[in-house]
Amino acid sequence: MKDILNEKFPFAEDILKGYNALVCGASKGIGKATAQMLARAGANVIACARNESELQKLIENMSGNNHKILVLDLEKIESIKESLSKLIGEIGDIQILVNNSGGPPGGPLLENDIADFEGPIKRHLYASHTITQMLVPGMERSNMGRIINIISTSVREPIDNIGLSNTLRGAMGSWSKSLSRELPPCITINNILPGFTDTDRLGSLSESISKKTGKSTEEVRDTWMKGVPIQRLVNPLETATAVTWLSLPTSGSIRGISLPVDGGRMRSI
Repeated sequence: MKDILNEKFPFAEDILKGYNALVCGASKGIGKATAQMLARAGANVIACARNESELQKLIENMSGNNHKILVLDLEKIESIKESLSKLIGEIGDIQILVNNSGGPPGGPLLENDIADFEGPIKRHLYASHTITQMLVPGMERSNMGRIINIISTSVREPIDNIGLSNTLRGAMGSWSKSLSRELPPCITINNILPGFTDTDRLGSLSESISKKTGKSTEEVRDTWMKGVPIQRLVNPLETATAVTWLSLPTSGSIRGISLPVDGGRMRSI
């Protein structure tokens, strides 16, 4: 997929020039690919994650030179408020927000204690809600706001052996749809539903399911691929292309949708 980013870029390279984009979970996987794609489209990217060294390497190798990093633990809500207030004071309003965070370990839902929900729900729902509340006034001042949530196809079709993740993603989907009815007209909110994507998260998930079910990681992956018509994992840059499209000023009429990027895996319409 290298040519998508560097040789056959699907958007005008200045189409997002002048816009600030905050990308959460940007140190790897879909978040990293999204930061790269938005930068190539001309946005000033604020790459957010806990891993400072990975974020620094990322922005040093992205198109453009007006990017920043934000080292943040999305489970620490008060820290989010403090860091984001300082950031807005430094760079001004942020027009594009990509809510993205790693999912919890796999396994049957009945094996999860209440305590297992606390960290994941903070870094998904609570963090997304807090950041959105803080950025919406600036988006309204800019007369352009785009909020894209990276969640999962499990919003529509729960996936076996990741019950906790299914529950959290479903909450994010309902939160987003509710906001789509409340936000100012100039601000859109939409969801990307990734399928089986070639990321570290998928590897750790297959290992987690393997330990709990006794199946090998190869068996777990083979089972996944049997239901994917394109017969391969999705490249994160393909997902990032969809995020960038929803971020465009010309995508203002697309609001409250959940867009699968799953290689055709889902059976629902």
